[in-house]
Amino acid sequence: MQGPRRFLPSLPLLTAFEAAARTGSITAAARELSLTQSAVSRQVKALEEQLEVELFHRERQTIRLTVGGDAYAREIRDALRKISTASLNLRANPFGGTLTLAILPTFGTRWLAPRLPKFLAGNPGITINLVTRLSSFDFRLEPIDAAIHFGRPEWQGGELALLRSETVIPACSPELRRQYDFKEASDLRKAPLLHLTTRPDAWEQWLTLHGVDAHAVHGMLLDQFATASQAAISGLGIALLPEFLIEEELSAGKLVRALDLPMKSAEAYYLVWSTDRASHPPLVAFREWLLLETAPDR
Repeated sequence: MQGPRRFLPSLPLLTAFEAAARTGSITAAARELSLTQSAVSRQVKALEEQLEVELFHRERQTIRLTVGGDAYAREIRDALRKISTASLNLRANPFGGTLTLAILPTFGTRWLAPRLPKFLAGNPGITINLVTRLSSFDFRLEPIDAAIHFGRPEWQGGELALLRSETVIPACSPELRRQYDFKEASDLRKAPLLHLTTRPDAWEQWLTLHGVDAHAVHGMLLDQFATASQAAISGLGIALLPEFLIEEELSAGKLVRALDLPMKSAEAYYLVWSTDRASHPPLVAFREWLLLETAPDR
């Protein structure tokens, strides 16, 4: 049911308020919106009158958000961003065949992107928008239809389908392997170990699996596989990397196995989607294609 009209201000009023709140200046907001200062001031004042709430403290020639105004500005900014995204999506594909997919950076660029032309060629009416997300999020708060998830088969408010498992290997530069001349798993502790912030206990798991003391494992922290891979190529240390994502570097000899001692990850890759978008036609088509594409790796 639609709320009272006074709780649905017009876009010009909201846009003027958001710009003034973000810039902290009526003058800057007017410049950004190509309006006069008096026009922006009138719109902000009209919004306050409509809501019956003071949004700014006015002190001489300056403005400062009230506590309520600050909270309102953040929510309005998010709402305007969603409207803008929806409009861009509609313009890009007026027939509604758009899928917005959240991807993990390395999986998205190394594995998914090279395969997407095949999907799009078979589904010419669909447009895919890709955004990067490193961790779980709430589908209710994000304009996203589905996501690639690595971890346990858990996602609040979402449905999941297994895509593939993963095996990681200790990879380093050829020079580092020659320098340390690794013979057995315990030898790796003599070299610098590179750690991912998203998998802080990976080295402990690998060392324990191969019968090595995993106490007090230290080393450089990196936030993405691509960064860890490049650090390993540069000789900064050994990284535990998914084998299927570094095939190119292994083939080119930029990376080598420090030792041929792999570890199968306890977690896996999943496609997850919002329950209320399960029947969205572009999502259905993408899900069916992706499950076929990953079938050999399951």
